[in-house]
Amino acid sequence: MKWKVLLSAPYMQPVIDRFRNVFDEHDIELVIPPINERLGEEELLAWVGEVDGAICGDDRFTEKALRSASKLKVISKWGTGIDSIDLEICRELGIAVRNTPGAFSEPVADSVIGYILCFARNLPWMDRKIREGVWHKIPGRALRECTLGVIGVGNVGKAIVRRAIGFGMKVMGNDLLEMPADFVADTNIEMVSKEVLLRQADFVSLNCDLNSTSHHLMNDKTFELMRPPSVIINTARGPVIDESALIKALQNKQIAGAALDVFEVEPLPMDSPLRQMDNVLLAPHNANSSPEAWERVHHNTIKNLLEELQRCRP
Repeated sequence: MKWKVLLSAPYMQPVIDRFRNVFDEHDIELVIPPINERLGEEELLAWVGEVDGAICGDDRFTEKALRSASKLKVISKWGTGIDSIDLEICRELGIAVRNTPGAFSEPVADSVIGYILCFARNLPWMDRKIREGVWHKIPGRALRECTLGVIGVGNVGKAIVRRAIGFGMKVMGNDLLEMPADFVADTNIEMVSKEVLLRQADFVSLNCDLNSTSHHLMNDKTFELMRPPSVIINTARGPVIDESALIKALQNKQIAGAALDVFEVEPLPMDSPLRQMDNVLLAPHNANSSPEAWERVHHNTIKNLLEELQRCRP
């Protein structure tokens, strides 16, 4: 039996030739659309009508797209986050959804610490001044003088916490779930309310899933709780932050800066005020960058797809 599979994962498309023999061995015909970060609902509608499976990135598998995919049996997500997939409709239609939990905990945690170091030590701004011909010593802070607040202490959050305590930072956490006792004992993390964390942290790292409880978690009211010298870091999902509220908080100097790997609209629109702000560090949804991690996810994503298609063979 021959399967047809949509392959829209942007990290996998460039290396797909290395895996074509696997798909050939399992009688899988690949459908590879042009993609810039992800497929929206209307774009998906043009491709999903005849496919049995999908290897996707953050494509918008909405109810409309899923109901149009009459043959779809499995969505194999390249990576961890599945917030762009309507899971309730998938359950109703019997579409399996697979992913790779914790796939990028280590590189994302490294990125967060990198952003903290940039802001604490003012590394990008000293570099810019030197290049402009200005010899100016910008004051910095040692990390052991700083408090880190982690909202969402899952796999990524825990990896960040372990790195932060290595630098001597005081660490506060906020999560809906109770933390394992051994993790609390090993890290000395103080689990507090979101309000306490925002009022006291010098750096706030967002590492929660995107769901109904975290959408626009950072908004006008929550930014008002933060202190003027504090910095927000988002390597989770763009809509965890209300970007209009963030822009106002930065313009009004309610907070000192932001480091953003993810955005409400990706790619970030050219007219976004964030592009013009000197106290904002921007990245193209790339905190997961790690050749070893990517390779593991390539193989695991294919394995997940094949396992689910095998279950559907007559």
